[in-house]
Amino acid sequence: MGINRNPFTWWNGASIGTILGLRGKVKVGEDHLGNVYYEGGKDVHGLPRRWVIYNGPNDTSRIPPEWFSWMHHQIDDVPSRALPPARAWQRPAQPNMTGTALAYRPPGALEKGGHRAPATGDYEAWTPE
Repeated sequence: MGINRNPFTWWNGASIGTILGLRGKVKVGEDHLGNVYYEGGKDVHGLPRRWVIYNGPNDTSRIPPEWFSWMHHQIDDVPSRALPPARAWQRPAQPNMTGTALAYRPPGALEKGGHRAPATGDYEAWTPE
């Protein structure tokens, strides 16, 4: 199962077709999560084509903001050369936690017990006249 899983399932990482398609492309960098970024060829608008090979599951929220900017042609050069250094007050980006135990659950959610705060008394229900 292990040898056949990756060639045929794109959600477990890059498939063989993707790996073969990267021949002749230039590796431009790697982020702190281990994702690898490639560039080569042109798209229909004349912009360079860009790829990311994820280190782990394919989840677009695992692309850091600076590399997201590069992937979407908001900056031309790789982030380490095109962007200023991070400020001391900036926190690192977090991946999307939806569907995990760390997902945000508002007060009153069933996962938090389903108990809402009582109404404040300023609510007046509509009644037909």
